[in-house]
Amino acid sequence: MKVGLIGLGIMGYRIGANLAKANKLNVVYDRTQEKAESFVKEYKVNRALNPKELVESSDVIITMLADDNAVKSIVEPLIPLMKGKILIDMSTISPTLSISLAKRIESNGGTMFDAPVIGTSIFVEQKKLIVLVGGPKDKFDIVNDIAKETASSVVYMGPNGMGLYAKLVNNLLLGSYVAAIAEAYNFGIRAGLDPQQVINILTTLSSARSPTTELKAPKLLKEDYSTQFATKHMRKDLEIVIKEAQNLKIITPISSLALQLYKMTEALGYSEVDFISIVEVFKKLSPKT
Repeated sequence: MKVGLIGLGIMGYRIGANLAKANKLNVVYDRTQEKAESFVKEYKVNRALNPKELVESSDVIITMLADDNAVKSIVEPLIPLMKGKILIDMSTISPTLSISLAKRIESNGGTMFDAPVIGTSIFVEQKKLIVLVGGPKDKFDIVNDIAKETASSVVYMGPNGMGLYAKLVNNLLLGSYVAAIAEAYNFGIRAGLDPQQVINILTTLSSARSPTTELKAPKLLKEDYSTQFATKHMRKDLEIVIKEAQNLKIITPISSLALQLYKMTEALGYSEVDFISIVEVFKKLSPKT
């Protein structure tokens, strides 16, 4: 079974590396030629010149792309080529769009899974991603056999779209929680606590401590906004949450507020860096005494 990967961004590059090391990756494509050439040179796989070429030489196609527009622009032209093939989309996009694409691929004789991931680039490198899978259960074993090479857990969530809804549950909580961590940290600093004391509260003493505080608190202390998960991606995911919530007639007041805070973070110039940079909103907009 030949596997192709489209998308060599922060996550895709590392996922591809894990698959290549496990001898489960044959060909890659990225619109940035330098990224693709670098990957091919490092991991000795083939490079496709375009997505059509990759699909034609693969049995299973993995996509790891930025957003709805990126997935739609790549996948839609490939639908007529999907007969007998499997698409595993690991992007975080709107469930509504994913379900629509899956139906069209199925009508052309192919199969699509949504398989978004929980975890940052560090988790990929440690092979500790959680992969949440939506799609036909009778072919889940194929997805599991590939995804297990880059994950600690591959979980079947239900039919198409359910993997994405599960991912949105996680990111609704994560985005709101990190905003609260940043607010609490800034509150403690402005009150006069030693920064290390605040970090100790967040990571050790608090009943609300979590793996997220352990990961993000050191970045707060060092003002280290190097990207594990970009602000623009968290903003995008919360926009999806709000849109899907409107379709489902669900109220989402907390994540709606968090979305506005991440938009403010981007407006301050922190779009491309880690979303813990949301702390700068609290720092910059709290009046100086």
